[in-house]
Amino acid sequence: MTFSAQDLRQLSESGISKEKVLSQIEFFRTGFPFIALVRPCTLGDGLLTIDPHQFDSLIVLFNQAASRGRVMKFVPASGAATRMFHSLTTVYNHYEQFRESLINERTDDPDVNACLDFIHNIDKFAFHEDIRNLQQLVSEKRYNEILRLTLTETGLNYSALPKALIKFHRYPEHTRTALEEHLVEALSYARDAQLTARIHFTVSPEHRDLCNALIQSVLPRYEQTNGKLEITFSEQKKSTDTIAVDMQDEPVRGESGKLYFRPAGHGALLENLNNLNGDLVFIKNIDNVVPDRLKETTYLYKKLLGGYLIQLQNQVSHYLQKISQDHLSEIEINDAVIFSEKKLSIAFPANFDKLPAIKQTEILFDKLDRPIRICGMVKNQGEPGGGPFWIREKNGAVSLQIVEKTQIDVKSDEQKRIMESSTHFNPVDLVCGVRDYKGENFDLRQFADPETGFISIKSKDGKSIKAMELPGLWNGAMAHWITIFVEVPIMTFSPVKTVNDLLRPEHQ
Repeated sequence: MTFSAQDLRQLSESGISKEKVLSQIEFFRTGFPFIALVRPCTLGDGLLTIDPHQFDSLIVLFNQAASRGRVMKFVPASGAATRMFHSLTTVYNHYEQFRESLINERTDDPDVNACLDFIHNIDKFAFHEDIRNLQQLVSEKRYNEILRLTLTETGLNYSALPKALIKFHRYPEHTRTALEEHLVEALSYARDAQLTARIHFTVSPEHRDLCNALIQSVLPRYEQTNGKLEITFSEQKKSTDTIAVDMQDEPVRGESGKLYFRPAGHGALLENLNNLNGDLVFIKNIDNVVPDRLKETTYLYKKLLGGYLIQLQNQVSHYLQKISQDHLSEIEINDAVIFSEKKLSIAFPANFDKLPAIKQTEILFDKLDRPIRICGMVKNQGEPGGGPFWIREKNGAVSLQIVEKTQIDVKSDEQKRIMESSTHFNPVDLVCGVRDYKGENFDLRQFADPETGFISIKSKDGKSIKAMELPGLWNGAMAHWITIFVEVPIMTFSPVKTVNDLLRPEHQ
């Protein structure tokens, strides 16, 4: 590809290198390689449960770290609620009138049925009191008007807002958005000795002011008796956007002739996470929240996962300090290897025990001097998304990874069988240790696998184009971290992917 002077100016202004664009175009042409699954992680084989006898000691470890200000919540919240209201928007745009006779005619249409569930249960949604003249509209069966006032800017404008600003739950005195539920969580387990809890949201530029306005209006309610919140925002960097190409893999351009770039998915948020300079960082999706009556189990397992991470970190730091000071004996090398294999699921080369001690310590140091993540996993109950697997890397080594279905070669009977035999699911419930044994922040970008992105078909100006997502934040972006999978109770996972998920008992 030849870049024009205008192209070069555009790339410079966006902080994107020519080499990066050329690399992305090459991936469009060749595709990303599939992940080679070895077997699913199951209990006792890459997936563990925390012994109840350890609960008290782990909670003490966590509370000590929290009191020293080591803990922060990181919430990806930049996505719009478009998919959450997809069925409602489809029906509203497709049918001039949404009425009972249409419902009877279209019983095989899932979008129509979803709309019917929404209308018939409208009074169960936390936001129903914000819809003007709702009782009258329901009694007169003016369903299109209800959809208009829910979805468009003439009413709540929910189809254009981020999930963070959708009212999820109703309480006796008030309602709460998804964003507010995360504030409550932070104040309940992430406070330091001065009762300050830190929480960071990634937001879209067009929603930042709205999110900030909401926070300013509700902050007194939550800080009044529970402590203080330190809330920060960041936006996905333009430098992480990826080039789009046409179906012949040629770069797409806009009317002005400029190259067309698109946001690169949640994998781009690795830059935001890296810039936080955090310590113990909890990551959870914006839509995975429950009302107060169900939060205690969530708080317990947050502390347990955090305490377990600290316990492992302390042991890893012990070995790294010894190696850096050249004080690791042969017995301690053996102990460190056993610890790494048993507790961290790290695989060593087949000939490791035949190598000289100096080479063994080099390999040990490389394997241990990495960010650590503890990933909560729930039993698979049919939710869409990735899961925990043992995978084979290009160099032949095996490692633990969270793998999405799109990364798997489902045309291979063996790979499909391994995928379908998975027992657990990734709910995006992570705690990350992002500082090294010297207390300095890792450059997290050094531990990503650039060959684990995604390519999808999108549309621009009525034409099909190819779009690229960077390695997912908890997939390829953390591929070379130390990874530990821990089973957590299913009740800690209550995602809201569609608006009717709010009708589930746990959200009522």
